[in-house]
Amino acid sequence: MSDAEFEELEANPPAWLVQSRANRTGKRPVWMQLTCTVCGFTEAARPKKWWPAFTYLTCDWHDADELPAPADGVFRSEIDGIGSRFVGIVDEKV
Repeated sequence: MSDAEFEELEANPPAWLVQSRANRTGKRPVWMQLTCTVCGFTEAARPKKWWPAFTYLTCDWHDADELPAPADGVFRSEIDGIGSRFVGIVDEKV
């Protein structure tokens, strides 16, 4: 790659390069380890920008009653599609 080509790439980076550089900010890891709260199954996955801070992660075949019950005054929501088989559980105060 010539210096001129490099300068052009720096001046007008393609979308994939912009995203790759954005992942290096330290705000979110490029890969994170997901672990089921119930059975301990783990896998590495790339976090999505829309993932909130999960209270629990469970494999999608576990029942909700296998987790501790939410505290009084807490709203529990489930987010499907985390990694290859996880459901993210978010407990929020109402």
